[in-house]
Amino acid sequence: MIKFITELRRRSVFRVAGFYAGVSWIFIESSSVLLPTFEAPEWVLRWIIIAAFVGFPVALVLAWFYEFTAAGIVRDAEVPETEKAVVGGRTADFIAIGVLSVALILSVYLNITGGGGGGGDDTAEIPEPISVLIADFENRTGNSIFDGALEQALNIGIESAPFITSYPRTSALSQAKQLGLGDTLDGERARLLAVRQGIDLALVGSVSPEGSAFEISVEAVDPSAGETVASASERAESTAEVLAAVGNLSEKIREELGDDSIRRTEGGAVETFTAASLEAAKAYSRAQDLALAGDHEGALQYYESAVEQDPDFGRALSGWALSLFYLGRNEKAEALWERALSKMDTMTERERYRTLGLYYMVVSGNYEKAKESYETLVEQYPADGPGHNNLAIAHFATLDFNAALEEGKKVLDIYPSRTLFRSNYALYAMYAGDFETAELEARKTLEQDPTRQMAWLPIAMAAMDRGEYDAAREAYRQMAAVDTRGESLANLGLADIEMYLGNFTEAARILEEGVALDAENDNSRNRATKLVALGEARAALGDSEAAGSALSEALEATGGLARQVPAALTWLELGDIGKGAELAAAMGDTLQAQSRAYGLMLEARILLAQQANIQAVDKLRAALERADLWLVRFHLAQAYMEEGYAAEALDEITICETRRGEATALFLDDLPTWRYTATLPYWKGRAQQQLGIEAAARENFRAFLALRPKGGPLAEDARGRVD
Repeated sequence: MIKFITELRRRSVFRVAGFYAGVSWIFIESSSVLLPTFEAPEWVLRWIIIAAFVGFPVALVLAWFYEFTAAGIVRDAEVPETEKAVVGGRTADFIAIGVLSVALILSVYLNITGGGGGGGDDTAEIPEPISVLIADFENRTGNSIFDGALEQALNIGIESAPFITSYPRTSALSQAKQLGLGDTLDGERARLLAVRQGIDLALVGSVSPEGSAFEISVEAVDPSAGETVASASERAESTAEVLAAVGNLSEKIREELGDDSIRRTEGGAVETFTAASLEAAKAYSRAQDLALAGDHEGALQYYESAVEQDPDFGRALSGWALSLFYLGRNEKAEALWERALSKMDTMTERERYRTLGLYYMVVSGNYEKAKESYETLVEQYPADGPGHNNLAIAHFATLDFNAALEEGKKVLDIYPSRTLFRSNYALYAMYAGDFETAELEARKTLEQDPTRQMAWLPIAMAAMDRGEYDAAREAYRQMAAVDTRGESLANLGLADIEMYLGNFTEAARILEEGVALDAENDNSRNRATKLVALGEARAALGDSEAAGSALSEALEATGGLARQVPAALTWLELGDIGKGAELAAAMGDTLQAQSRAYGLMLEARILLAQQANIQAVDKLRAALERADLWLVRFHLAQAYMEEGYAAEALDEITICETRRGEATALFLDDLPTWRYTATLPYWKGRAQQQLGIEAAARENFRAFLALRPKGGPLAEDARGRVD
C-alpha cells in the first residue's frame, strides 16, 4: 500500500485530483450565479455538475498514464527520469493549494451573499407587497358563460406571486353599493375604489371574439394616475382553453410586475385555476361571493353545481364543506372535508396552505396546526393579507396576544384602509394590555367607518383601565347607537361596569332589559351570556333561587365556555357541587386545551370547598400546563393563599395585573368580563399582609373598599384588616 501511494504521488495523481476538484468547484459555483442571468434552463446546471463528477475519475486515470513535459503530454513510461515535468514538485503543490483556496473563498462568498448554487430562489429579494383589485371582465362575446367566471381564475393566477395579494371583490362590491355606484365592478369603479382603499393596482380585463376563438386581455392600471403599468393578452381557440389562457395571462402580468420566480410544472403549465370547465368555475365564483357575504345557505347550491360539473374540483369541495360547517351540518361537512383534502393536488400551493389552515382552525379546532399552515403560507407569500389575518387569529386563539398583535400590524401594512382589519388590530392590542394603542387604533377605525360598532369596545376598556367609568359608559352608549348588535353588546358592557363596581341591583336591572332585547332580536348567544351574568348578580344579592333559575335557562339555550365556566363557578359559590362537577366533567371530556384547563380549574374549586388545598393547587398547576389562562392563575392565587403560600399568591396576582388585558373578555369572544378583576386589590392586600408588607396591604384594601364599599363578605374582611 505504501508503494502504491508513493507511485500515486510520483505520477502527480493527488495534485491532479486537487487541481481538478478546485477548478470544477469554481466552475459550478460560477455557473449557478451566471446561468440564471441568461435565463438558462435548470437542466444546463445539472448536466454541468454531472459532467464534473464523470470527469473526475477520467482525470485520475489520465494522470496515472500521462505526464506534462516540455515536449507536451506523453505517456509516463516514456518520460526519461532525467527530464523534469513542466509542472511538478512543490510548484504543482502550490498551484493545487491555490486553486482549492480560491474555490473555497468563492464558495463562501457566494453563499454569504445569496448567490450559492441552487439557493438563489430562497434568498432572492422579494419585491415590496402589491395589492390588486380585479375588476369585472368586460364580456364582448355576447356569451353569458364568461360572466363572473374569469375573475376568480385571474385571482388565483396573480396570487401565485409571493408579493401580490388580491383585495376581496366581495368587499369591494359591498363598498360600491354603499357609495351608490351600483352592484357591478367595471374598470372605472374598480379604479375609484382602489384609490379610496389604498390599493396599488386595478386589474382590468376583457374577453373578445375572434372568429371561433377568443382574445383575453388584462391591464394593470395605476388607479390614481390611470396609467397602465403592465398588460398582456392571450388567444384561446375554444371556451375549453379560456381558463388556461387566463393562467398564462396572469403569469405575464406577474413577470411585468417583478416576479422572477414563475413556477411551472415539468409540462410547462403555469400554476392556476384548476376547474375542468367554465361552467364549474362560474358556479364556484358565485358560491364564493355568497359565502363571503355570509349567505352560506344560498352558496350551497352553487358549490354543489360546481362539484357536479367537476368532481375533482378540490377548491369547491372545501368551500362547500366550510359553508355546511358554518350552518351546523357537521356530519356532511366532515365528509366533504375528507373529499376536499384528498383533492389537494388540484389546488395551487397558496390555496393548499389556506385550505389546511381553515380546516385546522375552523373544523378541527387544532390551532397549533393552523399556525403551522399559516406560518408556512406567509413565509412563502409575505403579501398574503388573509394569511396574516388568519395567523393572527390562530395566535389569538392560543393566547399569544403579542404575536397576534404583530401579525395584525402586517395585515394593516398590506390593507391600510380596511376597517375590519384595523378594528381587529385594536382588539389584539386590548387583549395584549396595550390600551393606549387599542384606543388609538379603535378611534382611527371609527373615523374611517362609524358603523364599525365593535371598535367602541377597546375604547370602553381603555377607560375602565384608567378608572374613568363615566367615559366607559359613554363609549358603550355610542356603541348602542350604531345598530342592534351594538345595542346588545353595549347592554352587557354597561352591566359589566356596574358589577365591577359592586352595583349588583343596577346590573341585574340592565341585564333583564338586555335579555328581553336579545329574545326579541333572536340573539341566543348574547341572551344566554346575559342570563349567566344575571345569575352572578342575583347570587351576589343573595337570591340563590333566582340565580340558579337564570343559570339553568342560559345553559338550556346554548353552551360554550363563556356560559359554562361562569355558571359552574356561580353554582359552586351557591353550594351546588353537583352541577359544578357535572360541568367540569363535560369540559374535561374534549380535545381542546382551554376547555380541559377550565375543567381542571373547576375541579380545583371543588377541592378548595372541601379544604383539600394542596390537591387544589396541583389541579390548578396541571390546568396551567394545558393552557395559560388568566382565570386559572386568578384562582391559583386564591388556592395559594388558602394554604398559606403568600409569596406564590402575590406572584400570581402580579401576573394577573400585568395581563389584565386578557380579562377584558376572558373567553376570547369580545364579550366584556372586566368585573373579574375587581377583587384583585383585596387578594393582593391579603398576600402582602401575610408577608409583612403592611403599608402596601392597607393601601390595596382601601382601594378595594373604595371600589366596592358594599362588596359583601370580602368588603367586611377588608374593612376589618384596615382597622
